Amino acid sequence: MFNSDREPLSRVDNFWLRLDRPYNHMTINTVWILADKLDLERLQQTIATRWVVPYKRFQQRPVDSATGAYWETDPHFEISNHFRRVGLSGAQGKEELEELISNLVSTPLDPNKPLWEFQLVEDYQGGSAVIMRTHHCYADGVALIHLVLSMTDTAPGVPVDTTHSPSHKAIHEDEEETLGDIFKQLFQPIGDASSHAVKAGRGLLAEGVDRLLHPSKTVEDARQGLGLASRYARQGLGFAAETARLLQLADDPPTRFRGKLGMAKRVAWAEPLPLREVKAIGQALGGTINDVLLAAVAGALRAYLVERGDPVDRQLEIRAAVPVNLRPLEQAKNLGNRFGLVLLTLPIGIENPLERLREVHKRMRELRDSYQAIITLGLMEIMGLGPNVAQALAMKMLGRKATAVMTNVAGPQQPLYFAGSQLAELMFWVPQSGSVGMGVSLFSYNDRVHFGLMTDQKLVSDPATIISQFSKEFEQLVLIAMTGPWDKRLDAKAR
Repeated sequence: MFNSDREPLSRVDNFWLRLDRPYNHMTINTVWILADKLDLERLQQTIATRWVVPYKRFQQRPVDSATGAYWETDPHFEISNHFRRVGLSGAQGKEELEELISNLVSTPLDPNKPLWEFQLVEDYQGGSAVIMRTHHCYADGVALIHLVLSMTDTAPGVPVDTTHSPSHKAIHEDEEETLGDIFKQLFQPIGDASSHAVKAGRGLLAEGVDRLLHPSKTVEDARQGLGLASRYARQGLGFAAETARLLQLADDPPTRFRGKLGMAKRVAWAEPLPLREVKAIGQALGGTINDVLLAAVAGALRAYLVERGDPVDRQLEIRAAVPVNLRPLEQAKNLGNRFGLVLLTLPIGIENPLERLREVHKRMRELRDSYQAIITLGLMEIMGLGPNVAQALAMKMLGRKATAVMTNVAGPQQPLYFAGSQLAELMFWVPQSGSVGMGVSLFSYNDRVHFGLMTDQKLVSDPATIISQFSKEFEQLVLIAMTGPWDKRLDAKAR
């Protein structure tokens, strides 16, 4: 008999559900720093009204059974079970909050309940901190950011019972337009990477995966003379070549960032950078905002290895798996996972900051027409349908080709308010998968860029050291932009 309280998981959502490992929990962790103090009752009331009620999914838990994976409504759902008031030890500052989040990241969510929770630090630097944890099978990072924005206001003093779900008619017209502009920013492919391939391949992906799973359809269509082969010939050849190249990539080189993972994770984040300054540096040096940030990240990783006495030759490169949004804007309110991955090679062997920046710029341009994002989404669809053993083997193989997962999202460039308090800072960390032990997060909000890092404690126990190197690398690019000329090589002494 059909159970109306059950809904099947999509193949991609099931992929993320089954990817959980003791050394890598598939949980997206977000911290909101609020300017004012927030009590637990107000937090719970806001989440209930603007999150749980509009989205039935958060009253459901995922179940992976022998007969298939499905969403099941929790018969004992009680929203208070998903909230907790916590305190910080010691000085109750940034380091203590990082310690708390590190401990939470290393802890799995309770599988007997819907897989999400909120932790509230009521007194943090004169305001409050909210830690939100959601399993990846519910939604990808872009969908969750959309969800977070739906819970915010563009002005203080809005009643809690006002929801910002896109379908809600009570939104003021001016605020709806503002939030709409914000969502448009989010749903552009990250850094414009793979934008051409995304447009060309969305239909091919949806149809192609279906035909891989149901090959008889292709035969029937051929008999009817639909000519699918000629219709998709050009994209198909590109897909085949890109797939072969992806599978034939050599494993990432051994560094202290790679190795056998442990159970504990560490997180840290930097003081935000002024977005206008980052943009100005990029314009002065012939790069984009993304180029500047990624070059600084590569420089910080290099500096960390050099400081530890590790060999770093000029040819040393590591790859970062970068999520690319494949969700159309009109599907912004939908939960679930709809993204692919591209592999960005970071030239950490290059010492010269300007030369490194230009190399990053070159490689980002090469990724622009890549089919990697669509291919990886298709692989996730297929692996989500196949047996667990096959998925584990595939992820092990792909995991060896990257050292880090890197998210780079442009958020709203205006202040937002949650439960009447201004959202001062917003930082998030996506989970790593397979044998990848490092997560890099870049997020711009309110004209500032936030940089966060998650590492496996067994490999890198002090991510704050890399964070501090990031600021130094950015300062070097500022100095180069101010002094010039920019076409000369800089040696260590000149720097």
